[in-house]
Amino acid sequence: MDQGTDFKLTQMKKSVEKLGSSTQGYGDPTLMRFMIARSMESDKAANMFVQWQKWRDTMVPNGFISDSEVPYELETRKIFLQGLSQDKYPVMIVQASRHFPSKDQDQFKKFIVHLLDKTIASAFKGREVGNEKLIGVLDLQNIAYKNVDARGLIMGFQFLQGYYPERLAKCYILHMPWFFVSVWRLVSTFLDKATQDKIVIISNEDEKKKFISDVGEDILPEEYGGRAKLVPIQDVEVTPLENGRTH
Repeated sequence: MDQGTDFKLTQMKKSVEKLGSSTQGYGDPTLMRFMIARSMESDKAANMFVQWQKWRDTMVPNGFISDSEVPYELETRKIFLQGLSQDKYPVMIVQASRHFPSKDQDQFKKFIVHLLDKTIASAFKGREVGNEKLIGVLDLQNIAYKNVDARGLIMGFQFLQGYYPERLAKCYILHMPWFFVSVWRLVSTFLDKATQDKIVIISNEDEKKKFISDVGEDILPEEYGGRAKLVPIQDVEVTPLENGRTH
């Protein structure tokens, strides 16, 4: 880390204290995610960090969200956690044809936190470093109008942007049907440029080959050109993320 970055991190820590909070227990890799998300502006990064701390305390008072708190969202078995990509990022697959807009928005918010926390935690080798990223795969094959959930998709991306800064490495979207293009246009208006730049819509064979190569055949399920089986997220055992940290 160069001196300029080191100085800005120190400024961020001081700004967090001025806001009545503390960075104690959080390593520089964690703080750097907030710095990068706020264009290396210490005060803005500090503000984002403190807002995140308050959100975690309110949203995740137990430190993590257990399966028993999100039973209805888990029972459709629409989220899969496949292991680590070629770049050592955990790969989460969402099969949208198994999803239906939630009637319980509180449980859906908890579900987003549950799946993001668990996916990130699956990358830990004993403990969290703080700069772990994830790859998301949104599979739209066989979706019908009843599966379309622009609000849910926007919420997921807004959680990533606001509360999981710099956690997204890439998001691949597969099998986008014609009627979903207008939905995606709407969703895109809620995404900042940094997030949009990480999204890849697979629309031809060359892009599909690169997707398979980047993710890795060993962990990609057979349905997507790999050699693995789909692994539902509830069947994966991980050390839970406890309010942004593992202990």
